[in-house]
Amino acid sequence: MATKASNDEAAAAAVATVAEKAPITAERKVRTDLETKLHNPYMPRALAAPDTENVNGTTRSVHKHQNMSVLQQHVAFFDQNNDGLRAMGFNVVSSFMFVIFIHGAMSYVTLPTWIPSPFFPIYIKNIHKAKHGSDSDTFDTEGRYIPSNFENLFSKYARTVPDKLSFWELWHMTEANRNALDVFGWIASKFEWGVLYVLAKDERGFLSKEAVRRCFDGSLFEYCAKMRSGGDVGKMD
Repeated sequence: MATKASNDEAAAAAVATVAEKAPITAERKVRTDLETKLHNPYMPRALAAPDTENVNGTTRSVHKHQNMSVLQQHVAFFDQNNDGLRAMGFNVVSSFMFVIFIHGAMSYVTLPTWIPSPFFPIYIKNIHKAKHGSDSDTFDTEGRYIPSNFENLFSKYARTVPDKLSFWELWHMTEANRNALDVFGWIASKFEWGVLYVLAKDERGFLSKEAVRRCFDGSLFEYCAKMRSGGDVGKMD
């Protein structure tokens, strides 16, 4: 009897997500029900960005994966004709500043050679090399999308509305994800999430789970460009 009780206790400890002496584990809850809502939630996805509400990822005809990784899809919109930021509604000055920061930070690591280019191109084929630290780890080091890490963004930090993040919840999330001594990663994370918040927040000042998911696979940018041009964009929660 004692052995059975001991085994039961060990089994419970083996899957526990909260440690009493580490209060932060109770404060930042992780999902424990993902297997019932999404097939293989911990398996990195190369082509699609699913979540518990969209088990096949973005299926609208406007977005095609083109056999690119999810991280490549995330940046491919801006490789169309070099005016992706303008198409989404950012003005000339802010677009110019974004390009300087993004290309200055990411160009060299994606080059197919050790020789720098004066034109600061970003090679989408090698975009996985530009993944920085202090991020959410929703992308792995090869540019695949990890559904469980995406879901835990919201279980850990969405306190006001379960499937939306306020500005301060975003701020808290980027602070919590900081790696020691990773100054570039701290700045890059604040910049990326700040731009996304400005681009996609709703009228109440929240960033929805669907907007964040579609940012990861790049379909959000297509949506915003079509909305600005007056095209048929369908629904965005």
